[in-house]
Order: sequence, then structure tokens, then C-alpha cells
Amino acid sequence: MAASTTPAQQGQLAGRRVCVVGLGITGQSAATLLIARGAQVTAVDSRADAERQRVAAELARVGVTARLGPTELDRVPAGTELVVTSPGLRPDTPVLAAAVADDIEVIGDVELAWRLRPGLPGGSRQQWLAVTGTNGKTTTVRMLTAMLTAAGHRCIAAGNVGTPILDVIAEPNPYPVVAVELSSFQLYWSRTVAPLAAVVLNVAAHHLDWHDDIDSYAAAKSRIFAPGAIAVYNAQDARAVAMAAAAQASRTVAFRLGQPGGGEVGVADGWLVDRAFGGPEQVRLAPVSAVRPPAPHNTADALAAAALARAYGAPPGAIAAGLGAFQPERHRISLVATAGGVAFVDDSKASNPAAAAASLATFRSVIWLAGGLFRGSDADLDVLVSSAAPRLRAAVLIGTDRGRFRQALARHAPDVPVTELAGTDTGVMDQAVTAAAATARHGDTVLLAPAAQSWDMFADYQARGDAFAAAVGRLAGGG
Repeated sequence: MAASTTPAQQGQLAGRRVCVVGLGITGQSAATLLIARGAQVTAVDSRADAERQRVAAELARVGVTARLGPTELDRVPAGTELVVTSPGLRPDTPVLAAAVADDIEVIGDVELAWRLRPGLPGGSRQQWLAVTGTNGKTTTVRMLTAMLTAAGHRCIAAGNVGTPILDVIAEPNPYPVVAVELSSFQLYWSRTVAPLAAVVLNVAAHHLDWHDDIDSYAAAKSRIFAPGAIAVYNAQDARAVAMAAAAQASRTVAFRLGQPGGGEVGVADGWLVDRAFGGPEQVRLAPVSAVRPPAPHNTADALAAAALARAYGAPPGAIAAGLGAFQPERHRISLVATAGGVAFVDDSKASNPAAAAASLATFRSVIWLAGGLFRGSDADLDVLVSSAAPRLRAAVLIGTDRGRFRQALARHAPDVPVTELAGTDTGVMDQAVTAAAATARHGDTVLLAPAAQSWDMFADYQARGDAFAAAVGRLAGGG
């Protein structure tokens, strides 16, 4: 639980000398909030371009001292008592490593927000319901927010989705409950965050350029199960099961895509059902058909969201009403068009093998559009391709690391026709969609599920998905 002796946790920041590392959106929010709470703030950033100069000038007007330049992350400013870091910075960044060596506390924006959570009428404090996992976090948090809203609670989605968490806790009219999406980076820099209930959706190799290995990545994720929390976990994910078993939780609740046991939530007779929060008898929450887009991993996300909502006291009717109000985000198994009996589906968000595997498992006959900047291992690709092989009618490969995909297909799906497009400019998407459509036949799905990052060709996964949708539109319109 939260330690009561930490001054920052008690909101006693007045006069404390705090260093904010990084002046992106998170760093700007942290610096502004700390100044408002009376801290003496020095912000450091390795960039000194025009944009950072502008930010530094704006912060200077409210009392922040900003130091910009490539050497500013080499050392801790003299007299620093607390360091607040942007979540993307690795622990071996010199200023952070130096702070740890000097026994100066280093925290992230989420930890700072937790310590400064607002009080509520009656003497309680704002509650958090927290979500982490390799895939599905944003969908789960947004489903959860819809369920809580349907139950009559004033709530908001925050963290990696929606409003920055530091902005949420600074709201003059505090939210009683917040649905918080937490990344492994944010959890790494958290120490006392103790949500009422938290869920680990799944754990697969990801961000291994930041974490040393998957065990370190999983260890960061496991911090979401704080002592005393209700620990919700995926019964069909071995690492999530292990995390829950090791947690010092007030109780553990599993969710599964099948008949739930006692103390679990799951699926039975076409319904999401609860045997955890309504007593031993099975309580129907919502029909599986209410989950959109219809896919097994989205059903799992709905179960996770329902478990958290039920942990907060939401009645069964609010689960169904929330799913009915939920609007799926673009680029997550989004149907772009249907032409000649062929569906064109954008799942550009599937930027790692685990996400792509879940996407591919949704469809029976797939023309797979894959590739990009691949950050996983060949073993990850082997597992992905071997599991998807029975569903693949053809593959169209793009991007810098398309050769690794071609080799995996040759090893595990040698009979699947492969089209490899050599260009790495954004215009290649038109060629890819044309090639996929030429191969497709009635009943097929042309699926963009790249299993790789987009940055070799596109600004982000949204831009990649937009390019796919535009290419489909041009193909369908003949333009």
C-alpha cells in the first residue's frame, strides 16, 4: 500500500527541489503541476530545437528553470531531492542512473499522480481501476469507462488513453473513479500505486529494446498487482496466471473464454457471465453478440472490463449497457469495405506478433498484408506463422523487415503464395492492396495486421491504417 511517510505522497511539495526529465507532453504536465504545488522545478531535456525552446519559454513564465541540450541528461542538477521522469526514458539514461546511485528517488508521472490524488467528500480519495497487458489495453479501458458511466458513476479514461493522468488528478471537480491504462514503462517507475482493482490482460514479448528481456518486461507489468488490490487476470495466459499467483492481492479473479469456475468470469451459452462478484450462482452480464468488433480477443477484453466494473460495484445491466454504448476505435479490426464478397479489414494497431495472431484468428480465410519494422525475434514470427498457416490463402509483404516474414512463411507455410513489395515509401500501400485484391476470392478477408511497427514507412499505426483505407477506397472506386 502507499507509504505514508513520503512528503510528495502527502502533497507536501512546497519548497522541494524537483528535477523533471524530458519536456514532452508528460514532462510539461508534470512541471506545471509541481510548480502549482509549490515545488522548485528544474526541467532538463536533450533537445534544444525551436519547439523545445518554445516550451522552455512558456514554462519559465510560471517559474520552471529549463536546461536544454545534449549534455543536460548527463547529470542531476545540484540539490535535487526528487526526480520525475518521462516514461519512455530507459533506466540507464545517465541522469536517472546517477539519481539512483545518489539515493535520489526517481518516479514517473503515474506515481506522482497517485501520490497527489484528490480527496473526495466524506474523506475518501479518488479510486483507480487499472489495466495493463501487451495488447488490448485501450479497448479494455474504454469499455470499462462505458460500463462505469452506464452504472451512473462519473469517471474518465486516463493514462496511455484519453486524458493525461496528471491532468485528471488536477481537475477542480475530482472524478471519484478513473479507468487507467498503464504501460510497462509507467509501471517500472511506479512504487506505491495501489488501484482498487487491476487486470493483466496478456503478456508477450514487446518493448524488449527498453526492457532487458521478457522477464524484466513482465516484472514491470506485475507491479500493477499492488498489495491489497483485487487482481484480475487472464486464465489462458501463463505469465498473467503466474503474476496473479505471486500477488499479495485481497482476492484474485480469473477471466476466460469458456465456462467460468467459481470466483471467475467467462462465457457460457453465448453470454458473458459472472461467478465472482454475484455469489456462487452464475449471473448473466451481456450477450457475446454485444461485443464489437466481434473477435475472441475483444470478448476477452470485455470480460476483463466487466470484472473491473463489477469490482467497483457496477450492476449486471450496466455491463450490457456499456458494451452497447462503446464505440470501437479505428484501426482495430475495422471493416473498411466489402467488394465482390471480399472484406477489407484494417487492424493496423496489430503491430506485434501477439496482436497479429489474435487478429488472424478472427477470420477463416485471409489474404494477409504484413510487414514493417519488426522488433521481435524469429521465434516469435515462427509461432505466429505456424499458428496462422491454416487460415492463410496468400500473403503480401511490405516494409524494411519483409524478408524475415518471407522466411518464416517459407519455413511454416510453404504452400502459401507470397507477394513481396520492395519499396518502403508510403505509396507501396496501393500496390499491396491491389496485389491482395487480385488474389482474393469470394469469402476471403484482406487483413492488414502487420505484426510490425510502422515507422519505416509511416508516422504511426494510424497513418498506416489510413493509407490502407485510402488505397481500398481508390481500388473500389476505380480511381
